[in-house]
Amino acid sequence: MNYLGEEGYLHITDTVMKTAKYLQEGIKAIPGLTVLGDPEMSVFAIASRKMDVNEIADELELRGWHLDRQHFPACLHMTVNYMHAAVADEFLSDLAAAAGVVRKPSLRKTASKFLIASANFLTRILPEKWVSALMGKVSSLLGGGGGLPSRLAPIYGLIGTLPNRGDLKELVLDLLDSLTR
Repeated sequence: MNYLGEEGYLHITDTVMKTAKYLQEGIKAIPGLTVLGDPEMSVFAIASRKMDVNEIADELELRGWHLDRQHFPACLHMTVNYMHAAVADEFLSDLAAAAGVVRKPSLRKTASKFLIASANFLTRILPEKWVSALMGKVSSLLGGGGGLPSRLAPIYGLIGTLPNRGDLKELVLDLLDSLTR
């Protein structure tokens, strides 16, 4: 604070808050996307009832953007800082393009939806021990190539279907173990 001084700190804070509001309005203008709640600060989440936000995150990754993915509800977490002011328009353009790609049907997305729906169905009808055993198999398949797959939407979709959070812990630990061998 001594280096920036009160004026410098107020300038940065004002820029961050204006950038956050600008991004929120830009996100709301993209068909199918919304900002959860009515955030007062520079932390907020992007959600959609019409599109898989994990697919959007995958598309953004291809364009060089990384957003944290969260569950319940599925959303993308954003923490806006001073550096984002310079790239806000580029981000919104890439987000709109990513949403456009996700809106279009594809065989990959259909297969992913089928996998997630199947996992959701199986976790409801199979005994808990079987589900845990299957999750162990899934984690070895997901990390089978010695690295993460280029698209993570199916993984996040599977995680969102798990009724037993202990299975989630085991799935993540097994996946991390396979990546570090």
